[in-house]
Amino acid sequence: MIVWLNGTHGVGKTTTSALVQPLIPDARVFDAEKVGETLMDITPGLPWTGNFQDWPPWRPLVVETARRVLDYAGGTLVMPMTVLVEQYWREISAGLAHHAIPVRHFVLHADQDTLRGRIEGDTDLGPSPFRLAYVEPYFEAARTWLHGEAEVIDTARLTPAQAAARIAEAVKT
Repeated sequence: MIVWLNGTHGVGKTTTSALVQPLIPDARVFDAEKVGETLMDITPGLPWTGNFQDWPPWRPLVVETARRVLDYAGGTLVMPMTVLVEQYWREISAGLAHHAIPVRHFVLHADQDTLRGRIEGDTDLGPSPFRLAYVEPYFEAARTWLHGEAEVIDTARLTPAQAAARIAEAVKT
């Protein structure tokens, strides 16, 4: 099984995934961003599009990597990864379904003020123009398709541990 944690950059996916992992038996965290980083390391570089998710190999490689890891190790993969383009989510979810891999898709959500406050007040990464650039696209995706495709966890008044507990409980039921 895959527990996919979606949501915009800075909402807490990576932190929450690390807290979800020990709550689900035989779970591992797999950050699909590493697949994008591998593609970014190709030299000479692939034609830059502004986001590695736009490269056609990224989506099937995420599916294939997840499938191979599950075939090898079993259990559950907790995957923290922002996917805001509906077509990309459809490709990934269809690929996983083709291999009969069940997916529980969660979106970590916070209102704009909370989200901007978290990004601007991040003491580890500092204020991030990259993260801020995705706030509006996230809310557009949330309004048009994303929230209809997932279980939404409003994190505005939850600690990461509380959000993780809700996700783990939902997966176990």
